Amino acid sequence: MLTLLSATPSPYARKNRIALLEKSIPFVLRSEIPWESSTQTPLYNPLEKLPVLLFDDGRPPLYESWLIQEWIVREYEGVGPRLMPQGWEEALAARRVQVVADGGCDAMGLAFFETSRGELQSSEWLARQLRKVQGAIRAMDGFVKARRRGSDFLIGDELSIADIAAGAMLGMMDMVESQFGLVQWSEEFPELRKWWEWLEERESFRETRPVMFELSEKVA
Repeated sequence: MLTLLSATPSPYARKNRIALLEKSIPFVLRSEIPWESSTQTPLYNPLEKLPVLLFDDGRPPLYESWLIQEWIVREYEGVGPRLMPQGWEEALAARRVQVVADGGCDAMGLAFFETSRGELQSSEWLARQLRKVQGAIRAMDGFVKARRRGSDFLIGDELSIADIAAGAMLGMMDMVESQFGLVQWSEEFPELRKWWEWLEERESFRETRPVMFELSEKVA
């Protein structure tokens, strides 16, 4: 049995959860808050980051969502949807979307924590991170508009890691927009919003919608 260490609002862990659900791979979900002193995350990842995939057969843990995603795709290649396009150019395009999505989430996380620094907050640093967020959203809008004619998916004609990464990023942006107002994208990118709402109706996305936790300890 696999165990996935996850943070409830994490778009990174959500990608892996969606992939596991799409392939009907049994796993145990264990939620953590990696910034609090009680976290068990450092026991499994020296970088103290989530998600972490644990094995019950003595194999070392896997960490970093892109690496876990790659393992799921390769280890369960013949199970459920492939999730990775077969041709090299399409596989490269899917990974490109994944890189942009992860980068947008990285920047959003940095911006979120910068707002908690009170008088120490750097307006220049915050503005830089939010520019990256807007750049990632614009890029996603471009990916959606560049889809193959007649296809609902970003790459080819079936769900892939690209759709999963884009959907997880936009889910994070929607949560931040609705709860904290740090970024506004819904009205500016209506086609992107419509595509994301369609994707969110998929069962694996419905089951993994992000939930913000309450931080009880100082982070930044």
